Amino acid sequence: MGTALDQLLDVLDLERIDADIFRGSNEASDWARLFGGQVAAQALAAAQRTVDGYPVHSLHGYFLRGGNPSVPVVYTVDRIRDGASFTTRRVVALQDGKAIFNTSISFHRVEAGFDHQAQMPDVPGPEELPTWEERARAVIDDIPEERRDWMLQERAIDIRSALPHGMFSSEPSTEPNPVWLRANGDVPDDPDVHAQLLTYASDIAFVDNMHRPHRRAGSPGVMLASLDHAVWFHRPVRVDDWLLYHQHSPSAAGARGFALGAVYDRSGVHLASVAQEGVMREIDPNLVRSGER
Repeated sequence: MGTALDQLLDVLDLERIDADIFRGSNEASDWARLFGGQVAAQALAAAQRTVDGYPVHSLHGYFLRGGNPSVPVVYTVDRIRDGASFTTRRVVALQDGKAIFNTSISFHRVEAGFDHQAQMPDVPGPEELPTWEERARAVIDDIPEERRDWMLQERAIDIRSALPHGMFSSEPSTEPNPVWLRANGDVPDDPDVHAQLLTYASDIAFVDNMHRPHRRAGSPGVMLASLDHAVWFHRPVRVDDWLLYHQHSPSAAGARGFALGAVYDRSGVHLASVAQEGVMREIDPNLVRSGER
């Protein structure tokens, strides 16, 4: 069956069913909805299969419906433009004939140009932060029994954050959240695959930043769901070594939250930027969450 990373790489290796139509399997999950990062990464993989020689430089997507983990996703690619410097693709992800995700992806021919960047924040290194499993085991008795196996299972992406996820803590915070991540195993030496894995990882717990300033013990349940997701690739990315994903939420209003992230390698090079808006509503915790937004 392979490691968790092997299984994720298999999920990202799409089946081509026509020139610009692809089908993707899903990660094994007992959650009611597909993980958005998987859908975004598969959409990128589909677009990459129609572009020759140009690396991705940006992805802008909208989550339209909650995906069903038990149904394969079909990706249709629209070759909007093939230019001398930039190439653009539109990708729609479909289940049962309905769009669940829509994205525009742009590719840029490698060329020299002006170069500057902000300095990487001074934060604790990954070795100083607890693993996801260590955080989970510290509060395992407080986690619903049906979720404990999922909380402790092997993960394709090793994530170590300075601030605990909302599943581990009700403490509020307005501080930025430094998150270190890397692939949990060997990754093929293919820049397209590394970009796919960063796209996947960039959505892990990112929406949680929007609710973090408002946490309080005993508060009503909260519905959090990503509405859109954007990734800008400034420089070549490799996910087989630690990357700092520095996250914060500058605003929330009107039942929507907003989060920003910057991705650096360990030497301080700014590799990518991420932005996301999500719906954020207080709900009766006794009600079943709906996939509708």
